[in-house]
Amino acid sequence: MDTQRLEEGTTRIRARYARLVAFTMFLTFDLIMFGAFVRLTDSGLGCPDWPGCYGNASPIGARHDIHAAATAMPEGPVTLSKAWIEMIHRYAGTLLGMLIIGIVFMAWRHRKALAQSPWLATVILPAVCLQGAFGAWTVTHQLMPAVVTAHLLGGISLLALLTWLSARQTVLPDIVPEAGRWRKYVAVGLVLLYTQLALGGWVSTNYAALACMDFPTCHGQWLPDMDFGGGYSIVRGLGELPSGEIISQSALTAIHWTHRNFAFVVLIYLGGLALRLRRYDGLQGPSRALLAMLVVQLLTGLTSIFLQWPIVIAVLHNGGAAVLTILCVTLLVRLGRARHAPDGGARAY
Repeated sequence: MDTQRLEEGTTRIRARYARLVAFTMFLTFDLIMFGAFVRLTDSGLGCPDWPGCYGNASPIGARHDIHAAATAMPEGPVTLSKAWIEMIHRYAGTLLGMLIIGIVFMAWRHRKALAQSPWLATVILPAVCLQGAFGAWTVTHQLMPAVVTAHLLGGISLLALLTWLSARQTVLPDIVPEAGRWRKYVAVGLVLLYTQLALGGWVSTNYAALACMDFPTCHGQWLPDMDFGGGYSIVRGLGELPSGEIISQSALTAIHWTHRNFAFVVLIYLGGLALRLRRYDGLQGPSRALLAMLVVQLLTGLTSIFLQWPIVIAVLHNGGAAVLTILCVTLLVRLGRARHAPDGGARAY
């Protein structure tokens, strides 16, 4: 009876922990999409201080300051709606941090019941703290493109870590050892994807999405006039060059053109990889989903150009990038399982 009660308690702990990790992963995904919405609605400076809004916990207490700022600059970055958008993002980020603290606490307290090392969960805690710091610097550095792009990549990295942690709570199918040789190729694909995410973040943070309004050419040319030095100068403010001059159209064109064309490198590589991996049992689901999401990303990217980047499509494009990350990490975890596959059955990795 005592043994049965112990097993039931262990099962409940594992289930609670798995649900907590899954919910935290889902919230992180939502935050990435909502962060894109914040950026695309120009709400990043809706509350120009941090962590509060004009020294208040919410825009309600700051409504007089917000009204004064909006009156002084009707087309400026501060309005009541933008303040709420920015603060909701911060509230959700705070909740995310609290959930991750809960994950770390459970990982250490119940490490025997969970039968896994708590160190992966522990690594996520400083990662989310650093992400919070980048959120603050985004405001204090007035939407500096390098800081905002780093903030985006930090969110994607958090999602990747939580995907890995969530996969450890899941019973995975056995993968034949032969498939393990593809793990290094998926790792390369993940590096290419991160590079594309950085390029896409640089497009978004520099507002270069509409720098080329035609496709497949750009300004009617395959190789338009481009200033890569100006476009990819890292330490500079929003909308300007390191010299303080306003960023040129040719610099914005270089930013857009690079992201657009590197997308085909990622599409061909990951697409070809997914086609090869889908023949293995246990990899078919994520491989097919990867193929589908690559098509979706291509369509949302092209639609953003043809429809002049409507917010809904742009947010979906950001969400698609996050889903691609989840799928690549899932494939990595499952292929890692292939190296330890027993003769039969399935177990949590």
